Amino acid sequence: MFSRRSILALLPAAIAAAGPVRLAAAQTARKLRVGFQKGEPTLVAAKQNRSLETALAPLGVEVEWLEFAFGPPMLEAMRVGSIDFGGVGDTPPVFAQAAHADLLYVAALPAGASALLVPPGSKLQTLRDLKGKKLAYARGSSAHNLAVVAVEKAGLAWSDIVPVALAPADAAAAFERGSIDAWSIWDPYYALCETRPGVRVLASSADIVAQNSFYIAGHAFVTANPAVTAKTVDTLAGVAAWSRDHRNELAALLAAGTGVPTDIELRAIDRSPLKVLPMNDAFAESQQQVADRFHALGLIPGAINVRTQVWHVGA
Repeated sequence: MFSRRSILALLPAAIAAAGPVRLAAAQTARKLRVGFQKGEPTLVAAKQNRSLETALAPLGVEVEWLEFAFGPPMLEAMRVGSIDFGGVGDTPPVFAQAAHADLLYVAALPAGASALLVPPGSKLQTLRDLKGKKLAYARGSSAHNLAVVAVEKAGLAWSDIVPVALAPADAAAAFERGSIDAWSIWDPYYALCETRPGVRVLASSADIVAQNSFYIAGHAFVTANPAVTAKTVDTLAGVAAWSRDHRNELAALLAAGTGVPTDIELRAIDRSPLKVLPMNDAFAESQQQVADRFHALGLIPGAINVRTQVWHVGA
């Protein structure tokens, strides 16, 4: 059986900590408010090591860290001006742009692993077996995109399944009860759950679709603070480079910062590229495909152009 405590240890109280709403145009920053999730190892490592604090102090910029359970509430906080910078999967910025949020992609991170999991006793063997079944995912998250592509890959229509939009904590509880048939989820939730007796991987993201994550920042903040933005991205790229060569130390660092067991953290980071890369046409095109997919299904209200939201250092 799942430990409810171990699942909930992964979940922060997000928006309540997001601070006051700021709707005015950004001024030259004296503080960088960073949104992070426990599933994004580079930001968690930077927080634990105070890497951004050290890098930004010479610029006179303090760092405030705000924790979120998953990407959509983080980008909603950014949309209303409560945070300046954050790390999310491929789908949250698409939904945010469709909702007219004025955000920019400032860096790309080839994503770690995600999967469709099935609970103990499940009879599902292939993606085709999802027909008529309850598939859970967090709406507007990277798991939503993984679920959509998995259904397409099975040769099914979205209407052939029973989509169940649940935040990770609720999905974990539903999965444990057996009240959903499959769960689309990312690391480290994936790593935690796949080790439970009887839980199986129906298909991993490696079998379904290559995904990316991104660092996103408020447009007004970037415009007013290009040097702070560039220094932040450069510092995080350095943290990622260190992490690739120190995975055991990284796992211990993340465990101390998240409460997730070290062996589970190591399982997750061992399948993560741990890279922070500049935005380029390939990443923008990958995101455009995500946007077009959700628009075709009527899951976002209109077509969007991802390239209009991409920032390049020095631009």
